[in-house]
This record gives sequence, structure tokens and C-alpha cells, in this order.
Amino acid sequence: MTAQPRKVALITGSATGVGAAAAIMLAERGCNVVINYTRSKAEAEDTAQRCRDKGADVIVFQGDVADDAACQAMAQAAIARWDRIDYLINNAAKTKFNPYENLDGLSAEDFLAIYKVNVVGAYQMVRAVTPQMKKQGRGAIVNNSSIGGVTGIASSMAYAASKAALNMMTQSLSLVLGPEIRINAIAPGAIQTRWLQGGMTPEQYQAFLVNAAAMVPLQTVPTAEQIAEALVWFLEGASVVTGEVLMVDAGLHCGRLPPSSSNKASWDKK
Repeated sequence: MTAQPRKVALITGSATGVGAAAAIMLAERGCNVVINYTRSKAEAEDTAQRCRDKGADVIVFQGDVADDAACQAMAQAAIARWDRIDYLINNAAKTKFNPYENLDGLSAEDFLAIYKVNVVGAYQMVRAVTPQMKKQGRGAIVNNSSIGGVTGIASSMAYAASKAALNMMTQSLSLVLGPEIRINAIAPGAIQTRWLQGGMTPEQYQAFLVNAAAMVPLQTVPTAEQIAEALVWFLEGASVVTGEVLMVDAGLHCGRLPPSSSNKASWDKK
């Protein structure tokens, strides 16, 4: 019996965090992967080796998704190596941490830089992989969005607005990519990654984890691996789901838990 070729997954922003976790998970499930990074070369190489240890063939590709030429080159590198693209995870993202009340803290240039990665970059990657997926007759895309795109609360107003745009773009693209290609999005809340830590001191980060867990129904702040599980499910399962934005936030979108004996101490610190 002829062995089935390994599927191919492109994951943008996959040197660290959720993107790295998804790449390793897909490698473990039999995919070859493209690891994409902009600056984190050492981390990208480490993630690539961890994927190779799972049996995957790996391309490490440096490129900014805000650059359309880089998006096209990434897709073409996968096609040249494996003659297929089965999955795309748009995980690369950009923010500028800024309190919502500080209206002077975000400039037009900040908004444009964030949109260029979070929205335009995702669109460019979809456009880059669509011809090959259509040719194969099947493909799946997942956009890593944010609960901020639903509730409006995130690392900054510009970031939340960009993720709201990404959510609507996901729905709009589902109308034109089908029937061959499914496209969905997940909307995480806080995640235990370097991304979140980047906007806080170590003390602030630890206090945030305690308080954030106390406020949500599942009483936890998800890990990168737990978020990656949802991304991979949309790729490998969910065979009749497209245009969906799934909140993967430990229940944050349901509202804050009222103080109780189990979480009152955390609330009292707020």
C-alpha cells in the first residue's frame, strides 16, 4: 500500500508561544511544517528542531506577513518543497500596549502598523495559499484572533479593533473560499505566553494570572498548548464548520464571576 503523503501546515509567527505549540502539535500528528518568524531566529530554530524530533520535515522562513512578497514566497517555498499546502494558521500578530483611557497613546501610525500585520497580513497569507488549496480540492485555515475583537477589551484599542476586523474578514472569506477551503477563527482571552508578559513586570504578570483566573468560570488562564488544541481541532476536525469565531477564553466572554469564598481574595486585590 502506498503511504499517504504528509500534510503541510504553514504557521505564521510560530517561533514561540501559541504558534510554536501548534507547529509541534501538528508535527506530532504527521504534518510537515513551515515555521515563520520575523526576529526570533534562535527560538524558531529550536521550535523547528522540536518538530523534526516528531518526524516532520521543516522549513524555517523569516518574513513579515505585512510584506505581501514574503507571504507569496512562504507559500511558494512550501509548494516547491512538498507540492502541497493543507493548513494555514494565521498566528502572527502585533500590538502596542496602551491603557484605553490614554487616547494620546496611540497614533495613526500605530493603528496602521497593527492593522498591517493583524488584518492585512492574514489576508495576504490567505491569498497566497488559496490557489494551491483550491487546486488540491481541500484546505483549512484558522485565524488566531482575540476576545478583544468581541468584547472590545484587549492590550490596546487598536489591537481590539484589528481583531474585530479579522473576525469579520473570517466570515466574509468563508463565502468565497468554499467549498474547497474552510476558514474559521478562535478568540482567546489571556494566555500564559511571553506575549502577555511583554506588557508587564514579573510581579504584575503573576498578580494578573491570579486575578484573571479568579474571574472566569473555568478558574484558569489557558496555556499556549491549550489554545493550540483549538486551532488544530479547526484544521483536522470541524469538517462542516466555516466562518465561525470560537471563543477560547475559559469563559471570560460570559462575564466576570461574582466574589465567592474561592475567589474573594483575588477580587479584594482589584
